[in-house]
Amino acid sequence: MNQTIEALNRGGPALWVIATLSVVTLGLILWKLWRLSRMGAWRRDATEQAVTLWQSGQRGKALKVLQHRKGLRARVVKAAMNAVRFQEIEDARNETARVARGALMDAGSGLRALDLIATIAPLIGLLGTVLGMIEAFQALQDSGARADPAALAGGIWQALLTTAAGMAVAIPASMALSWFDSINTRLAHDFEDLATRVLTAKRGRDA
Repeated sequence: MNQTIEALNRGGPALWVIATLSVVTLGLILWKLWRLSRMGAWRRDATEQAVTLWQSGQRGKALKVLQHRKGLRARVVKAAMNAVRFQEIEDARNETARVARGALMDAGSGLRALDLIATIAPLIGLLGTVLGMIEAFQALQDSGARADPAALAGGIWQALLTTAAGMAVAIPASMALSWFDSINTRLAHDFEDLATRVLTAKRGRDA
């Protein structure tokens, strides 16, 4: 523990900020995984079953399958089913699109923070390096002809430490952001596919 604190102190304030960002990044990633799991981002079976029943005319059974479902896909499909039952088709489409946009916003919550961390972490690291290099060369100037190359090299590697730390935080943040974006893209496709199948289903028997 003491060695970690000593290493952070060597890097200066910039390294402390980056260390804080690393904790925030890990927390955001874990929170997003938990939230997406709670929203059913990876579960489609029940919604697919309900839409198949709806298309076959068993609309009562379809609604019953989704009755207690609170996942993102179920939310959009239930909105489409209820809208098409009581509204004109164009109004039903608009209502379904409104609910789908809200579901996508819920799924995308927290991504802006990850994007910000991925952007600023390397910049903070670079700032720490620049400040460290300035300090090292000031020390070199003050020492004049008696400059110790070993001391100068030590100051430079400590300055470069913040750049490496910033990249070490930005890389996993960028990877996580890309993955979460792909999940949102998949959800948007599923929303459109499922809602379209509900809204364009032929009216038949209701069971």
